[in-house]
Formats: sequence, structure tokens, C-alpha cells
Amino acid sequence: MEPTSKNIYWHEGDITRADRERVHGHRGVTIWLTGLSGSGKTTLARLLESALFERGCTVYVLDGDNVRHGLNRDLGFSPADRTENIRRIGEVAKLMTDAGMITITAFISPYREDRDMVRGLVARGDFVEVHVDCALEVCEERDPKGLYRKARAGQIPEFTGISAPYEAPVAAELVLHTDTLTRDACVERLLGYLEANGYLGQRSDITAHV
Repeated sequence: MEPTSKNIYWHEGDITRADRERVHGHRGVTIWLTGLSGSGKTTLARLLESALFERGCTVYVLDGDNVRHGLNRDLGFSPADRTENIRRIGEVAKLMTDAGMITITAFISPYREDRDMVRGLVARGDFVEVHVDCALEVCEERDPKGLYRKARAGQIPEFTGISAPYEAPVAAELVLHTDTLTRDACVERLLGYLEANGYLGQRSDITAHV
């Protein structure tokens, strides 16, 4: 989407991304958790955030509900609003990644095209898509917010997995089956992926991986 105004210009700062990554001691990256409501996205995002923070990483979680309290409070859940929701978050994540931070997002983000759009905002290797894969019936059994029950009763229109589609990733960097794996096992796999691909070291450490 092009800016409405034509009289604006991108300004490069005096402090580069490499400078910031050197101070942080790790690479900036967006870890994009996608999956059905109740699949465990937010839980894993918070656990991963804590694990990385304890390692001295500069890390922050962008949570779907939290963002809709402020930045995206004007958006509903129509297909167009869902797309705009993800676009805005993608732009925020892009800025945070450029600042050398590890940004973890926890959004249903049901449309493959929207997730691919966010991937296209950043450089190759700056976007790690993680499919938090959990069977619908298990998500419904968990239903921590009672949303599935309300959706089945027709009280919540356009609810992903019930009355609105979810398009699973076809080439995610990592798939976590949260209906069979423990939370600790999932976090271990996330950390293992980041370590194996050099994201927790300096940029020079990952040149061969991206």
C-alpha cells in the first residue's frame, strides 16, 4: 500500500541496524506465531519471551488482543479488517526488527496471503513463520475464553475455524503440534531453531543461514 501523501521521505538514522544488533548481542528477527484460537500461541509467545529475556535478549511480544486495545481498536473481524490488522502489525514488527529486537507475534492471522505480505516487508531471513498447529476439537475443548461456545451459538460472527476460514501455512519455518507436545517441548524446539540458525548470535554468525 502506497502512502496517501507523496511528499514524505524515508530517513535513515545515524545508528545502523548492525550497531543495534552489536549492542543487543543477537540479530533482529520477527517470530510470527500463527494458529487457531486456543492453539497456544500466546502461551508459547510468553514462555519464549521469558526464556530469551533470561538469556539477555532484547525481546517483546506483540499480542493480538493487546494490539486491538489500542493501535487496531478501530478494526473489526471482517476479511478486510483482518488484513489491515495484520498489515499494521507487520509494519510495527518491521520497525522493531530493524531496531535489532527479537519480536514475537501471537496472531491468528488466518490468511496465507496476509502472512506472506508481512514476510515480504522484511529482508530474507528476518521473518520466521511458526505454525502453532492444534486440532480444532482440542482448541474447542480448551476454549479458555469461551469463544468457541459463543461462536457455535451464533453470538460471534466470522469466527476463525467455525464461520471463517483458517489457511494453514504450507512452508512454515517451524511447525509445533501443541495438541501432542508439551509447552516446554515447544519452547525447546523454538529455541533450538533460533540457535541452529544463528539468530541468537551476531549477524556475521548467520550469514550462511539466510
